[in-house]
Amino acid sequence: MDNIIHTGNASAPLGAYPHARKVGGLLFLSGIGPRNAKDNSIPGLELDQQGNILNYDIEAECHSVFANVKAVLEASGSSWDKIVDVTVFLTNMKKDFPVYNRIYGEYFKNVQACRTTVEVKSLPTPISIELKVIATLD
Repeated sequence: MDNIIHTGNASAPLGAYPHARKVGGLLFLSGIGPRNAKDNSIPGLELDQQGNILNYDIEAECHSVFANVKAVLEASGSSWDKIVDVTVFLTNMKKDFPVYNRIYGEYFKNVQACRTTVEVKSLPTPISIELKVIATLD
């Protein structure tokens, strides 16, 4: 099924779903987080012995999640400039939004995709940001 995309250049999905799926002229990305594709680590994350978050680096996570999204786009035959819609999930809107918004502005300055940013209580792994993206393929 050539409309289903999996790539080793982005963090592996956590379940039975692809990195992306092509439908007509659109590309729908599954939720993409900042986990490292090579070793599954989360940039800047410090956990205690029980797995609770001691410290995290939203700036490092932003750069990593954008790199993962870019990898999936490229593996799908699309590109960063073809992003049309982004939904961003943050686990701490009050603390992280200013840093995330600044970095987002650097990456999306010339893209002008529609965007929604929401706060969620948690994400499936101890990450602080996840993106859901729609892009064009033409």
